[in-house]
Amino acid sequence: MKLEHPTPIKWKFSQRAEQLQSSVIREILKVTMRPEVISFAGGLPSPDTFPVERMKAAFDKVLSEQGKTALQYGPTDGYAPLREFIAASLSTPDCKISPEQILMVSGSQQGLDLLGKVLVDEGSKILVETPSYLGALQAFSVYQPQFESVDTDEHGLIPASVAAKGEGARLMYALPNFQNPTGRTLSVERRMELVETCARMGIPLIEDNPYGDLCYRGEPLPKMLNMNPDGVIYMGSFSKVLTPGIRLGYVVGPAPLIRKLEQAKQAADLHTAQLTQMVVYEVIKDGFLGEHIPTIRALYSRQCDVMLEAMTTFFPEGVSWTRPEGGMFIWVTLPAHIDSKALLAEAIQQNVAFVPGGPFYANEADKNTLRLSFVTVSPAKINEGIEKLGQLIRKKL
Repeated sequence: MKLEHPTPIKWKFSQRAEQLQSSVIREILKVTMRPEVISFAGGLPSPDTFPVERMKAAFDKVLSEQGKTALQYGPTDGYAPLREFIAASLSTPDCKISPEQILMVSGSQQGLDLLGKVLVDEGSKILVETPSYLGALQAFSVYQPQFESVDTDEHGLIPASVAAKGEGARLMYALPNFQNPTGRTLSVERRMELVETCARMGIPLIEDNPYGDLCYRGEPLPKMLNMNPDGVIYMGSFSKVLTPGIRLGYVVGPAPLIRKLEQAKQAADLHTAQLTQMVVYEVIKDGFLGEHIPTIRALYSRQCDVMLEAMTTFFPEGVSWTRPEGGMFIWVTLPAHIDSKALLAEAIQQNVAFVPGGPFYANEADKNTLRLSFVTVSPAKINEGIEKLGQLIRKKL
């Protein structure tokens, strides 16, 4: 029986909830759902790369042969064969990773939240790149840290800035490969210096690597995890190499940290879905990624080249941008007087969308920056959208 005139509840949210904010990107994506909008905004992998038939066959096989196990509760740390596969793929002759060092998570975003939960107290200093991944800033901000922005240049994070600013920091968060949002890649020399600096200062180093396999030229650079497995926390994901819809990632770190993360995960969701873990293992166990990832690289490389050429053709002088060697993003710097947030409002009127750069900064933002993603847009639409954007920028000079 329903009450006829219930008294409305005056909701009292926690201080933590009061300071939560929606993702700027997620809000922009609501606009880009319109089919006429050319969207350079999302960090979404191209659906053309999703191995639908392979996934369907794996679901059928797992449910047919191991259905009762797949549909049951599973262990918090994850499906053992998948963890063994990941451990083997991350191991090198000089650095063996064990399955006990791996925790499966419901997308790497959950890994960021769990790391914030077990490593960060209110007021803790944490080091982030300038700019940095918006999702990480959101995840950590729930725990009310003090963000310290580490200096960067055209080659990415500057390790000397960590030495200058890192005293007392709880963690350093870095994306060394085709960074989101800039597309920059950290050199081997800087990786070694960063690892050495963090180890010397006792700062846990988070190496977030969702894009590392998406290199267009040459071989992937060495992982910082293998340089110091006792001090580096590695984060990987299947979102960019299979499909984001499965929400499957993993955290690799020293056993004491992984056990504490496991306890935090038990309080969050008990375990990541057993079914999806078993399906992913079925898909990748016989070397499928070695065949599949090169097709993703080829597609993204072509579309990146198209966008870079279009920008050279249509963007006016005074605008600069990165030239990524992999990944999904190009970072644009406009003349100092142009506010990219205001530019976005005008661009949407022309049915073009991008992400303003401001939200990617933990502290003082460069408002004349923006992020472009090229992977879900056809070459023809890339040219059309960049031409329109170039015209809008030119009017502001």
